Amino acid sequence: MDPQLVSAFGTFFKWAGFALLPLFALPLLALALPGLLDGIAKRIIAVIDKVTGTALGAAMFAGAVLIFAQLAVVVLRYAFGLSFTWLSEIVMYAFAAMFMLGAAAALRDGAHVRVDILRPRFGEAGRNWIELAGAYLLLFPICVRIITTSEAGLSRSWMLLEGSRESDGLPILFLFKSLVPVFAVLLMAQGLSESLKAALRLTGALPPAEPAADAEASGHGA
Repeated sequence: MDPQLVSAFGTFFKWAGFALLPLFALPLLALALPGLLDGIAKRIIAVIDKVTGTALGAAMFAGAVLIFAQLAVVVLRYAFGLSFTWLSEIVMYAFAAMFMLGAAAALRDGAHVRVDILRPRFGEAGRNWIELAGAYLLLFPICVRIITTSEAGLSRSWMLLEGSRESDGLPILFLFKSLVPVFAVLLMAQGLSESLKAALRLTGALPPAEPAADAEASGHGA
């Protein structure tokens, strides 16, 4: 691929990212100016959650591909003594896609394992403050770090249209590597959605979290 074209796309996405950075101050503004930004915040939450749901559908499809591809690998290897690199790579790529595309939906649905022991001990307000602190101190910086560190290698991979190192492998390694920044962007977006929800709960613009969700979160927090 033309290096200038790759560079142009990279520059576009970089500036688009800079343009969207003010959105990440919205949860703090919603706290500082209760009632003023509630409508905008709720619309952003709805859009992000819908995008995350679409990514979850893609992750589920990747999971189905993973099951059938792994079944084919096992049957071909142990029943017929055949082995194909491209089929094994499909298993690897499908597993990565399932994880990276589904991580944001897991954050949305509270399915990530929580290792903190303090969060379940706090009330509703304390848990919402912890959500905000975790997003700004951990989630957002880590996702930004993932994006910035993967930028150079991803650009090179797209310029070369990098494929498998094996002769019978899949020529789509550059697409596989693209899942890394996609994973980080989806997590950042969903982190913004969860931060907005926490901020709106603190100001009373959203009702408290469902008791069932709180109980589940408490179980993860052990």
